[in-house]
Amino acid sequence: MLCRSADLIAEARASGSGLAAFNVITLEHVQAVADAARRTGRPAIVQISQNAVRHHGGDVMPLAAATTAAAGRADVRLALHLDHVEDVALLHRTAECGASSVMFDASRLPDDENIAATREAVRWAHGRGLFVEAELGEIGGKGSAHTPGARTDPRDAARFVAETGVDALAVAVGSSHAMVSRTAALDLALIARIRDEVPVPLVLHGSSGVPHGTLRAAVAHGMTKINIGTLLNISFTRSVRATLAESPDLVDPRRYLAPARDAMTDAVTDCLTALGPPDAR
Repeated sequence: MLCRSADLIAEARASGSGLAAFNVITLEHVQAVADAARRTGRPAIVQISQNAVRHHGGDVMPLAAATTAAAGRADVRLALHLDHVEDVALLHRTAECGASSVMFDASRLPDDENIAATREAVRWAHGRGLFVEAELGEIGGKGSAHTPGARTDPRDAARFVAETGVDALAVAVGSSHAMVSRTAALDLALIARIRDEVPVPLVLHGSSGVPHGTLRAAVAHGMTKINIGTLLNISFTRSVRATLAESPDLVDPRRYLAPARDAMTDAVTDCLTALGPPDAR
């Protein structure tokens, strides 16, 4: 069933488990997340980024419709989320496309402008019952939540949440986007300090580069929503390359998309299992 992100996040936070949120680009991505959720019995968030929307000609509806259709199967609990939305016009399509949450990203703006823009996005979204995630910008030159080497100051985080009213906060604790090797080391003590200062759930971006054991430790120290994207793309691309190398004359895309979808399903299954409640692993 199609669920609300807020409910899945609250459930994960209360149970001490991590809630995996997977960025999707193609129909096969959506199917892989749904199949893995069904296989494991674990809920998941399907995320459509502004970049993915741009790839599809600026229209969020096709992927969103695929997600809501997949969630319509009674044995799957999925929520739809719009990720890294900078365009206010796309923000305003959140509820229309079936999403119950949005990550509004004004982190490129100076701190005061980021706070003002995020506060307005929250005001608009809360008026429509939507859950809002955001992140700090380049405060004091430290970079945003997905800049390599950046670290979030707990006091800055607490001030940002208080002044914007966001429902979840993406923080910089050692991960970064688009990592193709699982070698990121997280600052677990910093996660715990932020958790103690910030009253809303914490979000880890760039989780594809973090080993499962470290992700579990991050959840134990206070992280709730775990964003994963590149890991799916690695599985997808590796499978397509292998299939085409074995059959260089192949022209039917179904012949290489099906195993690529299966590879992503296995990757998502692995993540969902690793992030489940400790007594369920």
